[in-house]
Amino acid sequence: MRRIFFILLFSLFIIQLGFGQYKDKDLSNLMPLPKKIELYDGKFIIDKDFVVSIQNNSSKRIEKAVTRFVRKLSNETGVFFKHGFPVKQKDHISPFKIAYKREGKLKLFEDESYILNVSSKNIELSAPTDIGVLRGLETLLQLVRSNAEHFYVPSINIIDSPRYPWRGLMIDVARHFQPLDVIKRNLDAMAAVKLNVFHWHLTDDQGFRVESKTYPKLHELGSDGQYYTHEQIREVIQYASDRGIRVLPEFDVPGHATAILTAYPEIASKDTTYQIERNAGIFHPTLDPTNEKTYELLSSLFEEMASLFPDEYFHIGGDENEGKHWDENQKIKKFKEQHGMKTNHELQTHFNIRLQKILKEYNKKIVGWEEIMSPEIEKSAIIHSWRGVNEGLPAGESLIQAIKLGYQTILSNGYYVDLMLPVEDHYLVDPHPKGVNLTKEQEKMILGGEVTMWSELVTPVTIDSRIWPRTAAVAERFWSPREVTDIESMNVRLENVSLQLEKLGITHIRNKEVILRNITKSNDIRAILALSKVCEPLKKYTRNKGGMEYQTYAPFTLFADACTSDAKDAKAFGKLVSQLIEQPNDKKIRIQLNQYLQRWSLLSSNLDDFDNPIINQIKPMAENLSKISYILNYYVKNNKITSAQLEVLDKYIEMAKVPVVDVELVLVPSFEKLIKHLKKQEKVMNK
Repeated sequence: MRRIFFILLFSLFIIQLGFGQYKDKDLSNLMPLPKKIELYDGKFIIDKDFVVSIQNNSSKRIEKAVTRFVRKLSNETGVFFKHGFPVKQKDHISPFKIAYKREGKLKLFEDESYILNVSSKNIELSAPTDIGVLRGLETLLQLVRSNAEHFYVPSINIIDSPRYPWRGLMIDVARHFQPLDVIKRNLDAMAAVKLNVFHWHLTDDQGFRVESKTYPKLHELGSDGQYYTHEQIREVIQYASDRGIRVLPEFDVPGHATAILTAYPEIASKDTTYQIERNAGIFHPTLDPTNEKTYELLSSLFEEMASLFPDEYFHIGGDENEGKHWDENQKIKKFKEQHGMKTNHELQTHFNIRLQKILKEYNKKIVGWEEIMSPEIEKSAIIHSWRGVNEGLPAGESLIQAIKLGYQTILSNGYYVDLMLPVEDHYLVDPHPKGVNLTKEQEKMILGGEVTMWSELVTPVTIDSRIWPRTAAVAERFWSPREVTDIESMNVRLENVSLQLEKLGITHIRNKEVILRNITKSNDIRAILALSKVCEPLKKYTRNKGGMEYQTYAPFTLFADACTSDAKDAKAFGKLVSQLIEQPNDKKIRIQLNQYLQRWSLLSSNLDDFDNPIINQIKPMAENLSKISYILNYYVKNNKITSAQLEVLDKYIEMAKVPVVDVELVLVPSFEKLIKHLKKQEKVMNK
């Protein structure tokens, strides 16, 4: 009898039935979860006769995508296919047929839906556009499983389409320049989890990263020689297009403009000498919105960039302009008085309106961070919401304000992966905030969201580990039905997707060991690797207080750079502690806890073999962890503990709460939870 699991968009019960408890291994690689699934008995076996046929009028995008698919499938299964390339449908009877109605356009609201049918005899993938086919191919790759005899795809029917049309990843290449190979491998990862907008943050105080043939001093003086040529920009755009991804450029003005003013100080609000900023933070250099030369330069620059970037939208930034240099400039103050402007926000709105008109001449619509929001800005603009509680606005409030003013919006608040927060903190943030009642028309104005990767604290070596795999979970929030929120299911699938991402070239797993070998100056990294699995970098920019501790040229090969969010062993240990409290006599749980605690007990002595300034900084943390683990392991093995041991544990725990070299021991809450339980037990025993 066939087993059927239905996941329907408006049925929370069915979603929980299919994925809440997550029992079916055939679906454990799927992320994002499709809109509707029917899973049957049976499987399509992948063998040497596997071949893909596409319709005769196929686009170049499809031919490239299917060829990539065949290569990935061959690498995944190790099967030697007779056909290494797709064939035309009329030329060959194929077990895998692909059909679509038209070539899709890389624009907002393009149809990305698809239908995937897999039986024991054949596979059929159909979609209204070739972009929908691309999304279906990624799903099919995730469905590949194996048993002792062969690789296969389970018999399944999937009807799928995205919840939101704007599903983005922003990468800041201004603070730390990211070479083409970094951009390309992240585009591959984006395609794998069905993200469709690459937001390229190209300019900031620390660098102007695009060649300008109109104003060459911008890249000559504003980039330290690290910028993308026009040819490289086109190469990235084509690479993204082949994967169904739009490229949205951002040129941040009027603030965050130090690199621009280093090249062209004549359009600055303050008459001084400028040089590229080496620290992080918010700086005062700002374009002069009262100087016509400012608009002449931006108009010519934007004309050049508008011809280079084909997307209909153009991000003008507009954030974090405190206006200090405006307030100090008598000419600007007089301009405000003459035009009845009481605030700097009104002056910036005047500036934004000018830019909107300029870009409209080049057939571009503007996107801007929420600071551009004003009733005077044409409603064709998209408001990019980023501020949250720390900036005085509840999460999502600026997004709702924008909607009520009549603007379409995208959300990034809650998706700042550079904050190093746990994946759950991002996964449970929804572009449509809970408790906010919107009309159907207002709901449509929420276009989706973007993950943001600000690069103050990352280099090409570490950036992948900060973006992935957490961004895959956020991608599910943008694509899947709103009701798909089961944390346990997400974590199971994310672990599998993480391995899939590595196959695409993402370095989030392998580069940890590269950094650790650099620290130990040895191939033996077992001890420091174990420590890295229970430590995480400091969160919410506390690693770089005031933006002044690290410069753009500082080393990012430290222990904190090897550590990541969601420290694997710390999370696993925390689950075991909770289970032990519920089931204190379970021997299996105690054995698993013993394995962790025994390993950590030996950490300090194992690190003693290494002696250099970097590793010596973390030895006190390892020593304290070893002491805590030794005492707790005594309890786990003997099921008893003394009052004296508990007192000593309290002292060690307080020491463990203190960050060391920009990392924190994230085992502390689990240790405290277990110790609290032990103290309750002791009171019972004393009675």
